[in-house]
Amino acid sequence: MTDTKTKSAPKKREIPAAIILTPAAEQRITDLMAKAPDDAIGVKLSTPRRGCSGLAYSVDYITEEVPFDEKIVTPGGVFYVDGPSVLYLIGSTMDWQEDDFTAGFVFENPNAKGACGCGESFTV
Repeated sequence: MTDTKTKSAPKKREIPAAIILTPAAEQRITDLMAKAPDDAIGVKLSTPRRGCSGLAYSVDYITEEVPFDEKIVTPGGVFYVDGPSVLYLIGSTMDWQEDDFTAGFVFENPNAKGACGCGESFTV
């Protein structure tokens, strides 16, 4: 007796992005890329050591891709997450908020265990 079942190719699992961008954050990336320097290929989020709590969020233009950086393609440009920073940011949401007095990216980071009083830095 022969087996009439056919083997199907294994399903490829979609890997979620390390960080979720809200529509407002995606729009801000679009706005930044519209006025970016000519050699900029995108914007990159990193977590340099800074501030009273240890790590801070930093968003900057970049001119070349770096191996192991997370690459997120948005409608208005490419957003990168620094490879070494990904571990501190997995599951985070990045938003852009502005009001009459301030404007900036705001992060909801489930990995942050504490933050300084001014909100400039965090600990994991």
